[in-house]
Amino acid sequence: MKDGDPGATMEPAGAQAGNGSTAARGAEGASGANGANGAKPGAAPALQQRAIDRDFQQVLRGGLAAARRKLVIVAVFSLCANLLILSLPIYLFQLSDRVYTSRSIDTLVMLSIVVLAAVGAHVFLDMIRRLILTRIAVETEAKLGAPVLSAAAKASQSGISREFQTLGDLQQLRAFITGPVILMMLDAPVSPFYLLAVYLIHPQLGAIVSATGVALIVLALLNQKLTAVPFAQANTYATRANLAADAMARNSQVINAMGMIPEGVQIWGRETAESLKAQVTAQDRNTLLAGMSKLVRLCTQVAILGWGAWLSLHDELTGGMVIAASIVGSRALAPLEGTIEGWRGFVHARSAYARIKTLLQNSPLNLERLRLPKPSGLLSVERILYVPPTTKKVVLNGVSFQLEPGESLAIVGTSGAGKSTLGKMLVGSITPTAGNVRLDWMDLRNWDPRQFGENVGYLPQDVNLFPATIKANIARMREDATDEQIFEAAELADVHEMISEFPAGYETQVLIDGSPLSGGQKQRIGLARAFFGSPRLVVLDEPNSNLDAAGEMALARALNRAKEKKITVVAITMRPSLLHSVDRIMILKDGTAQAFGKRDDIMPLLNGRAPGNNEVAPHGGNGKPRLDA
Repeated sequence: MKDGDPGATMEPAGAQAGNGSTAARGAEGASGANGANGAKPGAAPALQQRAIDRDFQQVLRGGLAAARRKLVIVAVFSLCANLLILSLPIYLFQLSDRVYTSRSIDTLVMLSIVVLAAVGAHVFLDMIRRLILTRIAVETEAKLGAPVLSAAAKASQSGISREFQTLGDLQQLRAFITGPVILMMLDAPVSPFYLLAVYLIHPQLGAIVSATGVALIVLALLNQKLTAVPFAQANTYATRANLAADAMARNSQVINAMGMIPEGVQIWGRETAESLKAQVTAQDRNTLLAGMSKLVRLCTQVAILGWGAWLSLHDELTGGMVIAASIVGSRALAPLEGTIEGWRGFVHARSAYARIKTLLQNSPLNLERLRLPKPSGLLSVERILYVPPTTKKVVLNGVSFQLEPGESLAIVGTSGAGKSTLGKMLVGSITPTAGNVRLDWMDLRNWDPRQFGENVGYLPQDVNLFPATIKANIARMREDATDEQIFEAAELADVHEMISEFPAGYETQVLIDGSPLSGGQKQRIGLARAFFGSPRLVVLDEPNSNLDAAGEMALARALNRAKEKKITVVAITMRPSLLHSVDRIMILKDGTAQAFGKRDDIMPLLNGRAPGNNEVAPHGGNGKPRLDA
């Protein structure tokens, strides 16, 4: 595939890249070099291919276009199947008015054969339409699953996992497509044909059915108006309850160790109680209106039979025609009643689709960006200001600095000074309220997300590994990673010796809770993951918080090797031992840079001594730290 080739084919769900693009799988001749799955050392790495940004709005339109076409087919099958079921009342009418009067066995046999054939065709078409709906549901989830997960991951980069609930919305949409309510809705367009049949039997009976249909439509609209708000509230509270349960799962060790289970359950219980209260309110209204619709329909049955008997006594109808009109009228009203009873499922499915649509259409991954040359590692931070939208409190204010390729910087400061926030901003996880963060003079927001991620390494404070082998975790779960790349990252992070001590070595399986690795071992594996793929910028947030003396020495060696490879490193630390391994130091206080300069010039400030003749002053004349130290 050529660079930027628009003819690239889509892969199935789950095989797409994190930005919604088809994953780069490498040149055809190098496809066997799958390091994460046991590639041989020395195999040529897979060639980097152009990752075409997927327009998520187009994914939504294209993914549902095929579903809509198939729904049209299902609607046609529904029309045919419902017309075939008319054979039963016609059969009953013929038995009453022809067979019983003529006592003809041949007529009875032929009518029965024709009706059995019609019923068999009805059952066959009903099976086919259900099978098609199942495949529509599966195809919809398959086409939208990967884009929804990609957009949710991008939206949750600020630390809020609420958007991952959209995956549940996708499952809810699939359940609705395969459920009975949509079949009732597809049967509704056939109701006019049934109504016409009743009119042909007698106009007065048709008028009764028409009046009932209007009443049921009014009840359906009233049902929508009365249940929309409480159903939406129930869904909102249920989402918050799920987030509370997820938080309990993530902090299970803490809440068990500190006896916080009752408090966690109480938080979850408050949200669940509100959800259930709104759910009960909506369901009560829905049940009341569904009961009214059933009452109206049953009264209609009585009216058809009673008025039909009156017409029969006046020789305007036969008994068979009255019974046939009752059956056909019931079939005409059943879809409307079923739609009212299943309105709750429809409302939930519609809300789920709206959330999916909003997530995909508003995703930043919609924007296609030019794939730039591999960066050298020049990092520029220009007067960034960050004010979280929730608190409106300034976290970073006017921070500026610049690092040349291969330079290393340690950011120090007290807790709450904004160090971790700055680190997240350097890797694009947080967008500054004002100012710019640039890599090789290009703002991070304008980098292709996949390319930027391949050239950046990040070690957060809380290191979480995937439930996979150590080898796969170091390789960032990439299937096209070679053994050479994995070993190089392990050597650069100085963790090869530590990994070799495990009985299974690089094939050691890491469980979802991180075992059998200790906190320090997880941190060192995370460090190797950050250095995988020869990134040009690596940001380390408290990389030595869980390390022992041997681990800190390995970290210092890793920083020296990174400098030799011209990798720009930013380390956020509270420990002075790491400061001797960096080139520059920045002191953050209350979100502002108090001082920035060379290590030997800033160390006296940290030790409480007066500045030397050639060191950077805490602030320049314009209130900004100088950048030319």
